[in-house]
Amino acid sequence: MSPESQPSAPAIEAPATIKTGAQIVVDTLVELGVETMFGYTGGVVLPLFDRLYDAPIRFIIPRHEQGGCHMADAYARASGKVGVVIATSGPGACNLTTGLGTAMMDSVPLVAITGQVRTDLIGNDAFQEADTTGITRPVTKYNSIVKDINDLERTVREAFHIASTGRPGPVLIDVPVDISVGKCKCNGKAAIDLPGYRIRTKGHARQISMAAEAINKAERPVLYVGGGVVSSNASEELQVLAEKAHLPVTMTLLGLGTFDQRRPESLDMLGMHGSAYANYAVQECDLLIAIGARFDDRVTGKVATFAPHAKVIHIDIDPSSISKNVQVDIPVVGDAKHILMELLKEIEYRERGPWFAKIAEWKKKHPFRYDKRAKTIKPQYVIDEICRQTKNEAVITTGVGQNQMWTAQFYKFVRPRQLISSGGLGTMGFGLPAAIGAQIARPDATVIDIDGDHSFNMTMTELATAVQYELPIKVCILNNGYMGMVRQWQELFYNRRYSCSYLKNPNYADVARALGAVGITVDKKEDVPKAVTQMLAEKQPCVVDFRVEREENVWPMVPAGKSLSDMDGLTILESMA
Repeated sequence: MSPESQPSAPAIEAPATIKTGAQIVVDTLVELGVETMFGYTGGVVLPLFDRLYDAPIRFIIPRHEQGGCHMADAYARASGKVGVVIATSGPGACNLTTGLGTAMMDSVPLVAITGQVRTDLIGNDAFQEADTTGITRPVTKYNSIVKDINDLERTVREAFHIASTGRPGPVLIDVPVDISVGKCKCNGKAAIDLPGYRIRTKGHARQISMAAEAINKAERPVLYVGGGVVSSNASEELQVLAEKAHLPVTMTLLGLGTFDQRRPESLDMLGMHGSAYANYAVQECDLLIAIGARFDDRVTGKVATFAPHAKVIHIDIDPSSISKNVQVDIPVVGDAKHILMELLKEIEYRERGPWFAKIAEWKKKHPFRYDKRAKTIKPQYVIDEICRQTKNEAVITTGVGQNQMWTAQFYKFVRPRQLISSGGLGTMGFGLPAAIGAQIARPDATVIDIDGDHSFNMTMTELATAVQYELPIKVCILNNGYMGMVRQWQELFYNRRYSCSYLKNPNYADVARALGAVGITVDKKEDVPKAVTQMLAEKQPCVVDFRVEREENVWPMVPAGKSLSDMDGLTILESMA
């Protein structure tokens, strides 16, 4: 009998292992490479926490679930891994929504695991019951409740796959407590089964060729780069493209760091509080090459007048973003890194001297400025000094408002994943917990939260988390006593009627010391450099309260509904030259 005709031996199945749902979750997380998790315990997640007790996973306990979600978010942004957060049912799950919305708007890979009441109690208003999947559906890429323990492992694996592929985003798994304590047989790794989930990573060859041809012919092109370049780890290819084709590069807030801002091709940030030279360049360009950006309203200003002379190329992995806000001439759907690699094969070098000469004129006439002669502490001066002493190398997180915009203007970023900030949702209170998550992801890095006083107030108890885990984060509070950006709008558009934009702040240095951190107060301009030096030397959490100019404004500014070329504040900036 030939070997081919012999009957094959029966397959030997691996012996089944009996596991609880909680053990399945924890074992799957370990197999997926999860090393750090964030979250807060509670009644229905006790089975999960009991299994985590023996797991090789570092667990960080915040002071509030929102803070834990922001920490997981920033951990993901700083590391490129999937962030993981856990919360109990009812109020615990509800407290995640702001963090999930932040991650959703900024395309951050995040998996949230929430506990739920027993399946037989769902819908009966049981203690700490909430419709978690219903509440979080608008702020997640995908969510599901597991009602069959046999689906649990597959659901966890699918969650990580969905969160980290395509346009990344947060995914939530709701696990009833009877599923966590229930048992089932496990015969090996559960297969992912997502027949309707398809990601196009390779761009269409003809579209890529059309984009290359348009770039090669353009006289006044501009590269407009967003956070999608960070997500796809395409910064290196982007820099090669800018050099090979000799292109000026402007970045969104979340795109900062994708291109070294110290290079002459950098136009820095564009948009409402972007550089005048970036906005003018976009308005005058004949080709706009958008990569991993979504034409946000804070970028475009009045859409009808945005880049009026330009043909538009849009490279993005999310087909729903194409022509959603701005009509696109050459769409290329796919992963930015792969598309740029293919695009580079067809790109030719062009000098474009007149175009760069024009940009140089705008840069010379309209740089970011502030009054360096002032006797008070200007917030921009604080950021300038931080940038100088850290040599552009720190990982920076921010709150939201004026502090965020001044950071984007005056700290020059040189690499991706260096600025971690809430872009789309504009979440105040993000900066401090984000610094904690970033420091855990990057223990080797200097991590600084440049915050506003009102933003810091929202989550300042998380400073105790940094103290507990001995994280040497630095917090610089630009303390003007106001909700600064709101006050600026009230000054400009509401006749200085400062309604509810002022609060009496605590002594932040005292608060820091009470929570176990170092606290420093700076109210003299000449003390700023010394305070920054001391802060950077600290090996424990440190808060520096800079008492800055109270009614300083962020300039330039494109008023809402105006064209990018209609910038307020340019005359004010010129007077500071």
